[in-house]
Amino acid sequence: MTFLKILSLAAALSTAAYGAAAETTLIHGEAGPNRGARADALQWFADQLTERSAGDIKVDIQWGGALFKAKAAVQSIADGVADMGSVIAVYYPQDMAGYGIADLPINNPDSWVGMRATDELMRTNPAIQANLEDQGLVYIGTWTASQVHIGCKGDAIRSVADIEGKKVRGVGAYGKVFGEMGANMVNMSIYDAYQGLDTGLIDCSQGYSYAVAALKQAEVMDNYTLLNWGQIGAIGIFMNADSYDSLSAEQQELVMATGSDMADEFGRLINTANAKAVVAMKDAGVEVIELSDVDRNALIGAGGKFLDEWTATADKTGLPGAALLGEYRALLEKYSAERDDMGYPWERASN
Repeated sequence: MTFLKILSLAAALSTAAYGAAAETTLIHGEAGPNRGARADALQWFADQLTERSAGDIKVDIQWGGALFKAKAAVQSIADGVADMGSVIAVYYPQDMAGYGIADLPINNPDSWVGMRATDELMRTNPAIQANLEDQGLVYIGTWTASQVHIGCKGDAIRSVADIEGKKVRGVGAYGKVFGEMGANMVNMSIYDAYQGLDTGLIDCSQGYSYAVAALKQAEVMDNYTLLNWGQIGAIGIFMNADSYDSLSAEQQELVMATGSDMADEFGRLINTANAKAVVAMKDAGVEVIELSDVDRNALIGAGGKFLDEWTATADKTGLPGAALLGEYRALLEKYSAERDDMGYPWERASN
């Protein structure tokens, strides 16, 4: 090989090596399967990062708990098992106390409002930022399981008086409130609720409209009561702090902006999925009931005890619980007003 050819080959190898180094691949651990609205939103996040960075950033999503299960996500991300991953705060009442504020039975049934309020709180509150820094984590973006409603086989829940004596599969603090109101709570996953309703092991199951459709639970439900109460909203993306720090300032900005925008995309997806699910239930002969304002306010009042419990837990972890709760309520009001004045972001784009 001539000297010139050697130089040409060296230059080509150098260019190739530089190109490979310039491309950043982030490994994301996801305990759930690659299907459903949340999976669609996560894939949107990954695709948008690649598109917005002109191919500079790619996300390799490891689905189905291939890297870690949901109950091991926080420690695994902090330890660098993955660059980033999906976290469900209910599994970490201490470590994710700040994020867990989005799971409280507060008067907010709107998925988009909840995500926007949670996202701003997680990004801007100094106490939460310091708490995450101590854990080696960086908050990126949020989802929500959406509004908690309840479906029953047999007698319906038409008022809070109908809760007493029912065998109910519950969700977090929402289930505890039903227990306080006389329900017999049954420890069962949402994935087993179909069989539970079918066999009579439970009378009712708290859950989410899109999940009822996905799990075909309408087949074993006679009625579905819209509680218009609150949601499970502390589900999101967190990143290993070292991995985040290794990104350039421009890359960090892209990751953060895309994570924030994900709330709008998921809001669109989940609102559409929930609306379609309710229509499908009606078409299948399931009676859809809307709880009255009086009964809804009774649920909100009963949930106050669990807001106090969360405040005490937050205080024990070094977070200012009462102050955070006040800030979160103000953010819910802020984004509720924005929705009322301007509509949802996806509606604005079409106007």
